[in-house]
Amino acid sequence: QVQLVESGGGLVQPGGTLRLSCAASGFNFSRYGASWFRQAPGKERDLVAAITGPVGITNYADSVKGRFTISRDNAKNMVYLQMSSLQPEDTAVYYCHARVNLRTYWGRGTQVTVSS
Repeated sequence: QVQLVESGGGLVQPGGTLRLSCAASGFNFSRYGASWFRQAPGKERDLVAAITGPVGITNYADSVKGRFTISRDNAKNMVYLQMSSLQPEDTAVYYCHARVNLRTYWGRGTQVTVSS
């Protein structure tokens, strides 16, 4: 059974830094890409960053480019999102995502709140 479990969310001040983690299990992790989405109240769930499986090519939403970094550790079945220079508009529930064969899997999400 595929599982994705996020951790690392919390309350930070504007300009702060936070590192999110996603622990994956139940599939051959290194073969598949992974991504982070976020959803703010009243808004749709949007892609934040993505990373391919075997090659590790990354893509970012324009709103986070230069501030966020997605990475993975295939030996540990982990995906990370390093977030810096956080702003109030980054406040959202952040979800880890993976597509395994024909199915899409989501973590339960972790809350990130940026506020002074």
